[in-house]
Amino acid sequence: MSPPAGPHPAGDAPEDGAGAAAEPLAAVERDLHGLVVEACLAGEPVGIEQIRELVRQRAPLLSPELQDALAQRVEARLAGLGPLEALVALEAVSDVMVNGPGAVWVEEGGTLRRTAVTVGESTLHQLIERVVAPLGLRADRTSPLTDARLPDGSRVNVVMPPVAVDGPYLVIRRFRACALRLEDFAAPPVAALLRWLVAARANIVVSGGTGAGKTTFLNTMAAHIPADQRIVTVEDAAELDLQAAHVVRLEARPPSIEGLAAVTVRDLVRNALRMRPDRILVGEVRGSEAFDMLQAMNTGHDGCLSTCHANSPADALGRLETMVLMAGGGLPLQAVRDQISSAVDFVVHLARGPAGARRVVAVAEVRGGPERLATLADPAALRALPEAPPRAFDAPPADPAWLDL
Repeated sequence: MSPPAGPHPAGDAPEDGAGAAAEPLAAVERDLHGLVVEACLAGEPVGIEQIRELVRQRAPLLSPELQDALAQRVEARLAGLGPLEALVALEAVSDVMVNGPGAVWVEEGGTLRRTAVTVGESTLHQLIERVVAPLGLRADRTSPLTDARLPDGSRVNVVMPPVAVDGPYLVIRRFRACALRLEDFAAPPVAALLRWLVAARANIVVSGGTGAGKTTFLNTMAAHIPADQRIVTVEDAAELDLQAAHVVRLEARPPSIEGLAAVTVRDLVRNALRMRPDRILVGEVRGSEAFDMLQAMNTGHDGCLSTCHANSPADALGRLETMVLMAGGGLPLQAVRDQISSAVDFVVHLARGPAGARRVVAVAEVRGGPERLATLADPAALRALPEAPPRAFDAPPADPAWLDL
């Protein structure tokens, strides 16, 4: 059976016998990899030129293009992500998914697609070890669920047997620093409102589902923070890539195999308050750290930005309530709601369309009273202006002309 169409040659041949057409090339790749490893162990210099020469010697009948591709794959097996390296390098790919030994899937332009790249079980184990070992993490039967981060900020999730029924699972969510404008997410009048919210030091929660573009949008919003302000970011896995001049980045740490204690997002939010921040950005609130974030917003730390998973602005407030209650303390629900209404000024909700486009589908102002939320913008247009005055005393009022754009 011929391999599925894809932009790259196959990686390892599947160990169940599928992809027989790729087996000779895969065998040559394995042999070359073994020779290069032996040369490295012997102390000989091995670079891409030496690998190309080995390829020409071992596979002289291949075309120059295939020889070069084979040399690059052998080099990738020595460092990096091996057969996945070419997929991770594609600009349009946002996720790379390995569902056990066999074919590799990607999300490209918002659509899932099976590629021609295949990964064998032994190679998959090597890739996982290469990712988690430098971070002091482990991924095995005793610790089958592992989250890690690549040097470029891309997130990695690993699931090992016996939890993974069909072999090790590996998901790479790529991080790409790209210069986007607010107009790439919303219509011009809504983008003007969003810029004003940042300048007015409003406390904003960005909500949306998985893959809705919350982190990318937060990066774009933060680009409008004045250059003279000190920004402290707190993240479970560092993804924000702010281009501001004065940024302090904090990243949580899980417990290590050496016995080092975990440093949680909640610990970092508390510590950020002592670091003289002008702005605090929490990459995502998903637990008890929501309580400390609200405390920061309610004690003079204006202009905070954060994200959370939710299906709508109303659901975002409900999730914040649940997360604050998870922190303990015995606060009654009404007190929690009062704290949220006082701390959070606006909820910006994002969604991903069928074609993969990420858009702002709602901007809601948090108000007191039974309604709690007032919709200012929907996918079609800007409908109203905020009622509350800006937190920044020197910020101009919202411009009514935005409604006419």
